[in-house]
Amino acid sequence: MTTNSDPTRDTGTAVWLHGVVAGTATPAGLPGIAGTPVRAVAAAGLVAVVSDAPLSEYGEAALRRNLEDLAWLERAARAHHAVVDALSRSGAVVPARLATVHRDDDRVARVLVERHDELAGTLARLAGRAEWGVKGYVVPGATPRVEEPADGGGAGAAYLRRRRAQLTAREEGQRVAADGAAAVHAALAGYAVAARRHAPQDRRLSGAPTAMVLNGAYLVDRDRWDGFAGLARELAEQHPELRLELTGPWPPYSFVAEPEAEPAWA
Repeated sequence: MTTNSDPTRDTGTAVWLHGVVAGTATPAGLPGIAGTPVRAVAAAGLVAVVSDAPLSEYGEAALRRNLEDLAWLERAARAHHAVVDALSRSGAVVPARLATVHRDDDRVARVLVERHDELAGTLARLAGRAEWGVKGYVVPGATPRVEEPADGGGAGAAYLRRRRAQLTAREEGQRVAADGAAAVHAALAGYAVAARRHAPQDRRLSGAPTAMVLNGAYLVDRDRWDGFAGLARELAEQHPELRLELTGPWPPYSFVAEPEAEPAWA
C-alpha cells in the first residue's frame, strides 16, 4: 500500500471512496463506512460516492493497524459492500477497492478527472449487467467405485489392496471433478459477457465440507439472468460429481480493472 500522507494526523476526517457512478443521485440516508451518510463528489461528468471517515480510525497509520484485525476488516467490508450494492441497484457502478481513502474531496475529484476515460468506459461496459458467482464443490462417491482384485494374499495384502483402491478412487474423483468444473465454467462463460475463474477458496474460508474446484464470476446482461440461472441448474444435473452454488446478482467487483500503482491512502 503506497502512501504520501502525513502519518501524524489523527484528528479530523478523511474521505472513504465507495465507488463511481455516472448519475448524480445517491441513496438518501445510506450510512457509509463510519456510519456517516454517503455523499457525492462530482467532477468531469462523473460522481464519486464517498463517506467521511475519522482519521483516528481511518488515517494512514490507524488503517494499517486495522487492516490486520480480521474482525475490523469484516465490519469495514460489510459497510463498504452495503453502499456499493445499493448503488448497483440503481445503475452501473465502478466499485472502489476496499480501504481506498483520500485526504479530502479535492483528491477524489482529481481521480475523477485523471481517470475519466477509463472510468467512463467501464461504466458504459457495465451498464445493464451484473456479476453472478458459481462455486463448485466435490461430491464424494459420485464417481464409479474401483473394484478390488479377488486374489488372496492374506490380511496384509488385502489391506494394501483396499488402501490402493481408495487412493485410486480419490484421485479419479478429483480428476473427474476438475474436468467437470472446467466444462461448467466453459459453458457459463459462453453464456456470459465476460468471465473470471478465481482461485478456489480454502475450506476454512468457504466453510464447505468438501474441496472447492470452481470459483467462477460471470458478467451477465440483466435480461439474461433467468437464462443464466437455468443453465446453472442444467449443468448441476449434468455433473453429479459437483455441487454447484449460484449467487447473485452482485456488483461487478471481478470486472473492474485496478491500476497497478493506485494508492489506498492518498
